[in-house]
Amino acid sequence: MRNGWFNPPHLGSTRLEGNRTLRARRGLEATGTLRGDTTVEQKLTWIEQLELMTLLFLHGMALAAWFVPMGTVLQASGLGSWTPYAFGASAIAALLSPLFFGAMADRSVPPIRVLRWVCFGSGVLSLLTAYALGQGASGWVVWMMIQSQALLSVPTNSLSGSIVLARVANSHGQFGAIRAMGTAGWMAGCWIVSGLHLDASPGTFLLSGVLWFVVAAYTLLLPAGVVPMGGAKRLTLRQRFGLDALSLLKVHDHRVIFATAALVAIPFSAFYPYTPSHMKDLGMERTSAWMSIGQVVEVGIMFTIGGFMVDWRLKFVILFGLFSGLLRYLFYAMDSQVPLLLGVALHGMAFTFTYISTQIYLARRIAPEWRTRAQALLSLLVGGVGNLTGYLITGAWLHWCTENSAVNWRPYWLGLDLLVLVVLIYFAISYQGERQDSGLESPGKLT
Repeated sequence: MRNGWFNPPHLGSTRLEGNRTLRARRGLEATGTLRGDTTVEQKLTWIEQLELMTLLFLHGMALAAWFVPMGTVLQASGLGSWTPYAFGASAIAALLSPLFFGAMADRSVPPIRVLRWVCFGSGVLSLLTAYALGQGASGWVVWMMIQSQALLSVPTNSLSGSIVLARVANSHGQFGAIRAMGTAGWMAGCWIVSGLHLDASPGTFLLSGVLWFVVAAYTLLLPAGVVPMGGAKRLTLRQRFGLDALSLLKVHDHRVIFATAALVAIPFSAFYPYTPSHMKDLGMERTSAWMSIGQVVEVGIMFTIGGFMVDWRLKFVILFGLFSGLLRYLFYAMDSQVPLLLGVALHGMAFTFTYISTQIYLARRIAPEWRTRAQALLSLLVGGVGNLTGYLITGAWLHWCTENSAVNWRPYWLGLDLLVLVVLIYFAISYQGERQDSGLESPGKLT
């Protein structure tokens, strides 16, 4: 097993160093002009893969037990009016916390230790939230508990992703199958909640708290890793809070990738809040079960993403994800049960080929000491800026498409599809890929 998650894949010097300086080589690593055939592949053993799969599986269970039943729990507790604010807490947290914890993981302490701390804190706050609901606390108290929990739990996505990617040498070949276990854990968490009849009970937050403690304990079994930049250098306040990660946006392709992920999150954010409502209007029951079709497809796609990444350029992979999202809402606009279910199935393809491929891009084209902050910046722009903007816009658009308490779903989904189309065209025109100049400076030197 390699020492630490931030040791980059060993690069063969005989193919790169001949007529290039060391500085040029570092520029290639940072800006992403290294091609796949310049990297010596050192795949993880099955035991090492199992370690990472278990981590993501447990993490997915903890997230699902907290997030999925939140709305029904609040409704059952007489706090239904607080539901949008409770879900908005995750978007607010994505704006505030990921970059700070990403900076800690890059330059202060190993990322696995940061993950351990935030998982333990998430567990404590999950238990406190369950207690507050059980005691009939006011909406303000419960919301503050939920918001505090979100500040700790939201960064775990970028932290766990960076931990996995840093240990996977051939990320485009191995990451998909490993990442699929996170989705499998999410599905398992939902099934456990329903199996224990906790869908509308504060007890689901107790379950989530226990699962967060399990994740924190499991990290003790994993290697500690190293911190690439060391802790001796005196850091500015801007660096402590990870705001220097914004300098990544000065590189053209990085800027296009981040902008695409954030912009497409706006129309994509309507999927979970409003697909179940559309299903009910079409006379469908057991909407949670129908919604899981997308996650089943997502797991299957993740297990095969390595093959697509090898055969296609990354640009085409992301374009395929955007096109899947475009086709999904076109099916929705048909306003019929079968096309709607086909659209739900396309969610797995849209999510995987757009967002998982974006994470792989960051692992391949961002310098090792910047990867955790890059993942955190992605979480901020997508989960924070994109989703929060999306909740506001898609909610207002739904109100505009509602007449006499009935939603006209056809123009609603077509309107959102226009936004997806605009983002698809922007990415197709703007992204340059490996053809860009190989002499660009490392993003870290652009501040």
